[in-house]
Amino acid sequence: MRRISATFTLGLLLLLAGCSKGHREETASEAREPQKVTSIDLKESVGAPAINLTAAPGVAFDYRYAFVLPDTAISAVQERHAAACEKLGPQHCRIAGMRYTLVDEDEVRGQLLFKLDPALARNFGKEGIAAVEQAKGRLVDAAIEGNDVGSVIDQSQQRSKRIEDELGGVDKRLAEGVKTASEREELQRRAEQLRQQQNVEQTRRDEGAEMLANTPMTFNYAGKRGFSWGDSPIGDAWATSQSSFITMVSIILVALGALLPWVLLAALLVVLWRKTPLRNLRRKPREAAPASEA
Repeated sequence: MRRISATFTLGLLLLLAGCSKGHREETASEAREPQKVTSIDLKESVGAPAINLTAAPGVAFDYRYAFVLPDTAISAVQERHAAACEKLGPQHCRIAGMRYTLVDEDEVRGQLLFKLDPALARNFGKEGIAAVEQAKGRLVDAAIEGNDVGSVIDQSQQRSKRIEDELGGVDKRLAEGVKTASEREELQRRAEQLRQQQNVEQTRRDEGAEMLANTPMTFNYAGKRGFSWGDSPIGDAWATSQSSFITMVSIILVALGALLPWVLLAALLVVLWRKTPLRNLRRKPREAAPASEA
């Protein structure tokens, strides 16, 4: 009995040792195996959020994009964006404004304004961003704002209905005839006021319908000196060095321009002082001094 118990105990100890060893080996193997970490390329991840704006009935959107790209590429990108609008046709896209400004000798800014079919606006913006990225530029700011024009139109229609009802009552009283001239004048004045209010409400609805039918989109372009090197510390350092060198040369030229006339004047006075007849005037006092001593 003791032998069976000892044998069972020894087997149990060996089994536990084997399991512990296997667990340690598995843990060590997991420690040696490199962990898989998903890397994120920050340069590729930085960009506009891919948000799908659901076409909400009665909401008018306003798109604004700002781009930074090499100064020399702004003109070509503007032409490419304008060509994309012209390709859609005047029924779907119209150029509402354009600006190209040479701020400095090699610094450029520009702007394009579009009126787009609401159904095509979002895709047109995405294609515009892609064209800028192909020119080694990037999107730096994007804003899409919505205006609930539908509610404004509905409220205007309700006001017009009340105005129409009141105007109908005034016209009916005028048609039936009134007792006094003053009362007739008062009713006519009120009818004219109501018609003017009706025109204002109609103008408001027309403006709302225009906003719903044509989506404004603005492209702003800004150049960046040295941006063609890429968005890297080397490019920024090179651009800074160029700017510092130009500033140094400008300061030296300004200093020379300010001091050079005075230096020339001083040199001219020295030359005149050393030449005759001023030199003779300097000698006469010296010759007169020995003569007086004698």
